[in-house]
Amino acid sequence: MSTQAEINLHWAQMLVNGMVAGGLQQVVMSPGSRSTPLVLACERHPALKTWIQIDERCAAFFALGLARRESRAVALIATSGSAAAHWLPAVIEACQSAIPLILLSADRPLELQHWGANQTIDQSGLFSGQVRAVHLLTVADEGEDALRYVHQLGRRSLAESGWPLPGPVHLNIPFREPLTPVQDDESFSFETEAAPFVAPVLMPDPDQLQRLAQKLSGRPGLIIAGPESSEIKHAEALLQLAEVLGAPVLADPLSGLRFGEYPQEPLICHYDSFLRQAGFAEHHQPDWILRLGAMPVSKSLSEALNHWSDSFNILLDPQARWRDPQHLSDEQVVADVVLFCEQLQMQISASASGGWRDVFLQQQQQAKTKLESAEIFEAQLTQQLLAALPAYSTLFSSNSLCIRNLDSFSGCGRKTLQIIANRGASGIDGNVSTLAGLAANTRQGRVVGLLGDLACYHDMNGMLALAELDVLLIVINNRGGGIFHHLPQAELPEFERNWQTDSGLDFSQVASLYHLAYARVNSIEDFVSALKTMLNQSGARMLEVEIDAADSVVRHQAYWQLLES
Repeated sequence: MSTQAEINLHWAQMLVNGMVAGGLQQVVMSPGSRSTPLVLACERHPALKTWIQIDERCAAFFALGLARRESRAVALIATSGSAAAHWLPAVIEACQSAIPLILLSADRPLELQHWGANQTIDQSGLFSGQVRAVHLLTVADEGEDALRYVHQLGRRSLAESGWPLPGPVHLNIPFREPLTPVQDDESFSFETEAAPFVAPVLMPDPDQLQRLAQKLSGRPGLIIAGPESSEIKHAEALLQLAEVLGAPVLADPLSGLRFGEYPQEPLICHYDSFLRQAGFAEHHQPDWILRLGAMPVSKSLSEALNHWSDSFNILLDPQARWRDPQHLSDEQVVADVVLFCEQLQMQISASASGGWRDVFLQQQQQAKTKLESAEIFEAQLTQQLLAALPAYSTLFSSNSLCIRNLDSFSGCGRKTLQIIANRGASGIDGNVSTLAGLAANTRQGRVVGLLGDLACYHDMNGMLALAELDVLLIVINNRGGGIFHHLPQAELPEFERNWQTDSGLDFSQVASLYHLAYARVNSIEDFVSALKTMLNQSGARMLEVEIDAADSVVRHQAYWQLLES
C-alpha cells in the first residue's frame, strides 16, 4: 500500500507529465514545504528545465520574461499561504499582454481551510479576473480514473494558456502530509514527447475583404502598428500592404517594425514629434485608419486619433480583443495578420496619391533635423545605444520616461533589434526580473535593460538572478519620478515629497551587493565610451547614467516648442 507522500508525488508526476505532453519545457520554482511533490515532479522530469527564484514576485516576472522570449507557456510553483499572492502583479501583466503562464499553487487540504490552520488562506480566487481558467484540484488520489483526469488536466491547462487568448491559467493543488516520500518510484514512466495543442489559423472572411478593399482603394489612409503587433512575417506582409495602399505606417517602438532587415520606406517613427504641431492633424485627415496591436505609447498619436474620429477605423486583431479605449473602431477584423494583409492587397484596385505619404515622410525628416539641434541628453543616449547594439539584440525598457524617450527618439533602422516593455498594465514593478527572464535563454545578440532609478528600486531583489547572467542593465538616474516633471503635478507645492520621491540610493553599493560590475557616467561622451566597453564584456553589468532632471525638462520643452514653430 502506498504512503500519502508517495500518492502525492505520483499525483504531481501525472499532472506534470500531462503538461510536458502539452508542450511545457520550463518551470520557475520558489522554495516551500507544501509544494514539495510538485517540485520533485519537475526536478526529476528529464524533459523540463527548472529555475529557482527565492522571491515569489521575482519568480513570477522572471517566468514572464522567459515566456516572452520563448513565446510559449512557463510554469510557476509556490507553496501555500501568501506565497502565490506575490505573483499577482506579474499575472496581471501576463493577462493584459496575453503571455501564457501556468500557475501551480500548492495548498492545504479542505479539512484545514477556515479552521485557523497555519499558512492557510482561501487561494481559490487569488487571481480572479486575471486568468483564462481556474482549476481547483482535489487532494491526491491513486485511483486510475483520477490519475487519468489529472494527466489530461495538465495537457488541457497548456492548451487553455495558449488559445483562444493566451494568458495565465491557475491550478490550485492541495496536498495532505506527509509530503516527502521515503524512496523514489523508479518505475514511473516520464513523457518526453510533446503533442501540444495546435491553434487554428483564422482565415479572413472573403466578403469582409471585398468590402474593405472598396473602402480603402485609392483613398488616403494610415496603418498604425501598436505594441505587440508584429513578428517578422507580420512586418513583411504589413509593409507590402502599405506599399500597395500608398499608406504610411506609424510604427510604435514596441511594434517590432522599427528595426528589421526589410524595406523601411513606409515606416514613420517620429510621428510623436510632428503630431504635436498645431493644425497638423486637422489638415491631414485620413479617410481610413487600420490599427493593429495594443494602444500606442505616444500621447500625441492618441490625441490625433481622437481628432480623426470621423475616419473609418478598422481594428485588426486575430485574438478578438477590443483594444479600443477611445471607442473609435467601425469594423473589427478577426483573422490571421499575414493572411489578411496578403489577401487584402490582391483586391486593392488603386493606391492613394503619392503626395499623401510624402507629407508624412517630409514631416519625419524635419523632426529628425530639429532633433539633431536640440541636444537632448536622452535623445543622444537612445540613438547611441541603438547604434551600438549588435544585430539581433534585445532591449528591454521600463515604462514612464524610458519608453517614451524610445518612442520619440529611436527612429528606424535596417538592423534587426527587439524592443520589449511590460506595457500590458504599464507597471513599475518586476522590470529587473523580467529582464533576467529575457536574458536567461538568449541565443543571439546582447540583452540590455534600460530602466529608470525607481523601476530598479522596485525590483532590487531581481538583481540576485541577474548576477548569474550575461546582461547589461542601464540605470537612468534622474533622482526619482522623472515622468512627473512633464505632468501637471510638477506645478504643485507638494511635488517633491509626493511625486518626485528620490530614493537617494547609491547604485554603486547596489551593484556591489548583487555582484554586478559597475560604472557611472554623466555625459554623452562618457556614456558612449562606457557602453562600448561594457558591451564587449560578459557577465552582469550595471551602467548608471546620471541625468539632470531640471535641465532635461527645459531641453524637452524647447524641442517641443521648436516643432510647433
